[in-house]
Amino acid sequence: MAETFFKAIEPELVWRTVFYARNEAGQAIARCIDAFYNPVRRHCGLDHISPAQFERTASC
Repeated sequence: MAETFFKAIEPELVWRTVFYARNEAGQAIARCIDAFYNPVRRHCGLDHISPAQFERTASC
């Protein structure tokens, strides 16, 4: 799972950004996880739907 995460976040954020401090990189990665990776990005373990969409359909 971690390998999949790093494979996704590296080209989407890390390779496109110049960070001047370690905490700046940490904050950007945390924002990426909270705003995109967890709620929006499609996951193969959820039949290629986002976690937010999965939760909406599972609640019904």
